[in-house]
Amino acid sequence: MEVASADAQAQARERLDAHVRDMMEWHFNPETGTPFWLDFASKKLDFDPRSDVAGFEDLRKFPPFEDEWLRGGPVRRWVPKAMADDPVYVFETGGTTGIPKSRVALNDFRTDYELFSASLPDEHFPPGSNWLMLGPSGPRRLRLAVEHLCQYRGGICFCVDLDPRWVIKLIRKGWMEHLEAYKDHVIDQALTVLSAGHDIQAMFATPKLLESLCLALEDRGQTLADTGIKGIFSGGTEFTPQWTRFAVEELLDGVYMTPTYGNTLMGLAASRPVTAEDGYTIAYYAPQPRAVLEVVDPDDPDQVVDYGATGRVRLTTLTREFFVPGFLERDEGEREQPWVDYPWDGVSGVRPFARLASATTVGVY
Repeated sequence: MEVASADAQAQARERLDAHVRDMMEWHFNPETGTPFWLDFASKKLDFDPRSDVAGFEDLRKFPPFEDEWLRGGPVRRWVPKAMADDPVYVFETGGTTGIPKSRVALNDFRTDYELFSASLPDEHFPPGSNWLMLGPSGPRRLRLAVEHLCQYRGGICFCVDLDPRWVIKLIRKGWMEHLEAYKDHVIDQALTVLSAGHDIQAMFATPKLLESLCLALEDRGQTLADTGIKGIFSGGTEFTPQWTRFAVEELLDGVYMTPTYGNTLMGLAASRPVTAEDGYTIAYYAPQPRAVLEVVDPDDPDQVVDYGATGRVRLTTLTREFFVPGFLERDEGEREQPWVDYPWDGVSGVRPFARLASATTVGVY
C-alpha cells in the first residue's frame, strides 16, 4: 500500500482539530446544543468544552462514552436544539436482550453514504443502475442508507428484509432447522427479484447472505455474474482475509466486491482496495473528520497501540447531529498506517473483542 505523506497527514489532523472545535461550539452552546450534553457538562464536567477543547487530543478530557446512556428515553434529549423542529429518525442497535440502544438521526445516514458513493468505481456500480439490498432493515439504518445510496446514484433499490434478532433467538434455542428455513426464505426472495428483469447491477449483502445467495445460484447452474450483478458492497464481522480469498476465487465469478465496516453510531468506514498481493488484508478508514477510529490498549484506552499491533477499537463521532467521544467498541483489530486516499490511521482484521466475544452472538447474518 502507498502510505500517505507526512504533509497530507498533518493537513488531515488540522482539519480534524478545526472540526472538533466547531462541534464543541455546536453541541455545548445553549442556543444550538444537545440537551444531553448541556446537562452533562453542567453536572459532570470540570471544564468548558467550548473554551478548553482546542483539538482532537483534548477530547480525552471527557470520560469514556457509555452505551448505557443510549438505552431508553427520552430520546429527544439527543436532538440538538437547533434541529428540534426538523424531522427526526431513530435507529436501533442491539436489543437481543433488554432495551436496545437508540440513536437519533436526521441526515447523517444520507451524508455518510453520499461520501461513500465517491469511493465506488462507476465501472462496477454503474450510475443509474438498480440495486438489491439484502440485509436487515426494521429499526436499523441500513435499509434506508443503502436505498439512499442507490437513489443518489440514480437507481431504484429493491429490498429483501432479514430480522437478526429472530436469527439470534433461533441460534440460542438451537433451532438450526428453523434457522436454515428462514435463511432459505430470505434467499428465495432475492433470487426472485434477480430473475424478474429489473436490470439490477449492484447490491449490498452481508457476507453470510452473499455466500448463501451464490451457493443457491450454483445449484441452479448460475453464478452471480450471470444475474447481471457487476458490483457488491458488503460488511460484517465475517469479513476475514480467508473468507475474502474464498469469495473472490470461488464465489463471485469476477464480480467486484468492496468491504465496509460500519455501525449505527459511526457511519460507514470504507476499505482500501483488497488485493492478493496484500494478502487480502482488509483495512478500514473512518470518514474523518465526521468520525475517528483509534486502535487502543484495552487496559489504557488513552494509549494508541503501535502500527501493526492489536488493540481495541475506539470510536469518536463528530457530526452536528451526534457527538460520541471515546466509545470503546466491541471490536478489536490491528492499527494500520494512513493510506494515500485516507491520510489518517486505519484498522484491519476487525473481529469481536476477545474479552467479550464469549458473551456476544456475532455473524448471525
